[in-house]
Amino acid sequence: MKPKQYDAIVIGAGQAGLPLAKKLAAAGKKTALIERRWVGGTCINDGCTPTKTWVASAKAAYMAANSAALGVNIKRFKVDMGVIKKRKDDIVINARDGSTKNAANTPNLDLIFGEAAFRGVKTVSVELKDGGGTRLMKGDWIFLNVGARTFIPDIEGLNDIDYLTSTSILELDKIPDDLLVIGGNYIGLEFGQMFRRFGSKVTILEKSARLMPREDEDISAEMRKILELEDINIQTGSQAVKFKQGKKGKIIATIKNAGHEKKEKFSHLLLAVGRMPNSDTLNLAKTGVETDDKGYIKVNGKLETNVKGIYALGDVKGGPAFTHISYNDYTIVYRNLIENHNYNAGNRPIPYCMFTDPQLGRIGISEHEAKEQKLDYIVAKLPMAHVARAVETGDTRGFMKAIVDRKTKKILGASILGQEGGEIMSVLQMAIEGGITYDRIRYCVFAHPLYSESLNNLFMSIED
Repeated sequence: MKPKQYDAIVIGAGQAGLPLAKKLAAAGKKTALIERRWVGGTCINDGCTPTKTWVASAKAAYMAANSAALGVNIKRFKVDMGVIKKRKDDIVINARDGSTKNAANTPNLDLIFGEAAFRGVKTVSVELKDGGGTRLMKGDWIFLNVGARTFIPDIEGLNDIDYLTSTSILELDKIPDDLLVIGGNYIGLEFGQMFRRFGSKVTILEKSARLMPREDEDISAEMRKILELEDINIQTGSQAVKFKQGKKGKIIATIKNAGHEKKEKFSHLLLAVGRMPNSDTLNLAKTGVETDDKGYIKVNGKLETNVKGIYALGDVKGGPAFTHISYNDYTIVYRNLIENHNYNAGNRPIPYCMFTDPQLGRIGISEHEAKEQKLDYIVAKLPMAHVARAVETGDTRGFMKAIVDRKTKKILGASILGQEGGEIMSVLQMAIEGGITYDRIRYCVFAHPLYSESLNNLFMSIED
């Protein structure tokens, strides 16, 4: 079989691969976009779109249950998981179908559904979906945007029981009675709070001494306090060491903490201990492309692998696994290759937001990182109880925190745990990007009474 020649082959139609393929085609490059599952990648199908849709439903349930303090008494309400799932499915399918149709109708772009693997350095074979045979193709440029999947830990008995991942849990149309979440980081906390609000009893196990061990200790402590106020059972320094399928479908978990073991029963188990790259299906040995010990593809600042002309974008290359980073990967590669720029992924900011309620928005370095780097810094901190907008809306959970350089007065990082935390963080990101110092924000005129207006008060806490 003679391979079909392309200027560019993009493997994976995620948040980097899809826009990149379309832009390359528009730039006159004959392009193939290969996707083994659905257009849109994790974000549309299993990540941001479906989970944040469910977060909205969970927030509505929480507000209904806690509106009495605002003078609105809702005595009875019902969480209908079937309706919640259908709403999510409709939104996902609409986004997916729209993206698929748009790609299929893009001139100069071949959208191919199937499993891709290398046959040579620049030669790719595709096992077409639904037994459609095999295609062979070659590309001058090859871009890998194949993403990541749930990491399955090696725990005794795990393979003998039915467990959930962040993908399969989205297919539930009934509320679990008792949900055990393994992992106290972003995915585990979002789903744990979500299902507690839907009506499940929720237990979260975290192997480390505290939740979100990469965050500052005060952030971790405040988040634990917030979740425990919703009657979520949080067990840190704990790990499941054995599972067994019990009677009536119950899952029996043996939980170890400080050398002691206990058994607890749950109706459902969610694994949320991390992700692993989908590089293992690509047959990279045929290319010489290097990976690290976890399978993440190694790239330089231009996102090129050690093999000239082969690039990796998004989660498969390691680093921050965020949709916005994947999309920015596409813009860097495209502008460098087509517009002859010299952008480098190492120079960009890494903002992120955890969509618990309240949100945690983060940008720049943490206080812990500032200490490690032995910087001369000041911490500005403001409880949300001192934020007018938070008081008025009846939700004063959390706090604002910023790290600033003592001499230059530049903002080095911020953590905003509170309502609209991500939006407030974005204001500080713009300040960091523009070199705006904290004293200027202290006297900046914001519209009253926005959450962001309290950045005045946050930086007022710093005494010159």
